[in-house]
Amino acid sequence: MIKRTIEISREPAHLAVRLDQLHIQRNVRDEWNYTSIPCEDIGVLLVDHPQVTYSHYALARLMEFGAAVVVCGRNHLPVGMLMPLSSHTEVVWRLQDQLSVSKPLKKQLWRQLVVAKIRAQAANLEDKTPARSKLLALAREVRSGDASNVEAQAAKVYWSAWLGDSGPEGGFRRDPDGDGINALLNYGYAVLRAAVARALVSAGLLPALGIHHSNRSNAFCLADDLVEPLRPMADAQVRELYRQGHTELGQPTKAKLLALLTQEVLAGEQRGPLMVALHRMAASLVACYRGEARQLLIPTATGEAIL
Repeated sequence: MIKRTIEISREPAHLAVRLDQLHIQRNVRDEWNYTSIPCEDIGVLLVDHPQVTYSHYALARLMEFGAAVVVCGRNHLPVGMLMPLSSHTEVVWRLQDQLSVSKPLKKQLWRQLVVAKIRAQAANLEDKTPARSKLLALAREVRSGDASNVEAQAAKVYWSAWLGDSGPEGGFRRDPDGDGINALLNYGYAVLRAAVARALVSAGLLPALGIHHSNRSNAFCLADDLVEPLRPMADAQVRELYRQGHTELGQPTKAKLLALLTQEVLAGEQRGPLMVALHRMAASLVACYRGEARQLLIPTATGEAIL
């Protein structure tokens, strides 16, 4: 079953759980109304309103059902995630696998992720353009561990051509701290990151132990690794929103970016929603750690619109 992504941002609300149903009590024009959703149906709960309150039981029960709770700050971008402690039956073995993974294997896995990211970026550009051809050539140059940092070289080519002729005068500049289109990109990436982290926890993996990312203050290094080849999916959605005249992070744009998790993707030979494919991706990582496989199963966009 496809888990639901719930966003709360329009008005104050109180979240409580009764009989394993999440009760959302909203205050609309000084009148309270109620909505209930089965906790087992929720994959990601994203809260973006400063006056939302919770019962402790609601948060605990959502964790027990495997949901991820994402909290947004004053700029409407996620500032934190609450993740369930894994109830996987082999969680200790998974942790041992992560701790004992060899450096050569990590480098090979990172190479796969970088190659997949660059190829996905190329797929976002117009066919037979110099930028697309350059990206495809760069993807072939990536070596184990990407010691030459081909990823950064590809980024320069990609972002300069990303919006094509429809971009702003002077060209688009990717700025993680910027507003406007940059804020839309950040939001899309955060949604993908939360879903990847949830899939990793469900597979019994610890998101803090990364393949390439290793910031000691980052509890989601592994999620940041695996989200890299998925970022172009958010890029494509943000570009389409921009072309339709949406340049600010608001209710309509957030709804479209949340829909990324239900976008149809191709994972191996199977088509299905991205949120489902992420679990297959996490399972393939486990197989690589255990020496049972050599290739990650990385979801790719099918090209079908989600607008």
